[in-house]
Amino acid sequence: MKLNQLSDNKGARKTRVRLGRGVGSGKGKTAGRGVKGQKSRSGVAINGFEGGQMPVHMRLPKRGFNKPNRLKFVELNVGRLQQAIAAGKVDAGAPITEQGLVEAGVINRLNDGVRLLGNGKIDTKVEISVTGASKSAVSAVEAAGGSVTILPPKRTPQPGPKERQPADKSKKNSDGKRGKKKAVAA
Repeated sequence: MKLNQLSDNKGARKTRVRLGRGVGSGKGKTAGRGVKGQKSRSGVAINGFEGGQMPVHMRLPKRGFNKPNRLKFVELNVGRLQQAIAAGKVDAGAPITEQGLVEAGVINRLNDGVRLLGNGKIDTKVEISVTGASKSAVSAVEAAGGSVTILPPKRTPQPGPKERQPADKSKKNSDGKRGKKKAVAA
């Protein structure tokens, strides 16, 4: 066997159909797109269009909303933390911080903080500080002899429109009238 004799298994690599390459190919001229019309042209994507019938995404009612100022946490499972400790990325002897997890490459970014979740097993004693943790994650870490410290989030969510206090536009004087006090002639 030589390098030039190496080949893939039969049927492992299928050659693509070359469209519009003569009538003898079976996919020439209109290339399987039919005759004329919007869908035969290039650059057409009619997603969700149902021929004038009311599309399903418009027939169904709107539901819910996306909170514009929600906090976005990075999720970290205790199983993933144990993997990082076993691989030597994280030192279990020293306190583990969120920034330390990013530097070790366990998580990619911080966003508004890290939330520790209880998926997987942890059998190493760790002292970890995170923005949030589920009950199962806290109990898993404490069962291994460690501790979890909950930190405040990196940013506080801005109050929504109903929570904001309206600005006091009626700045009144002590005599109950708006504007500057006029000097009273005696």
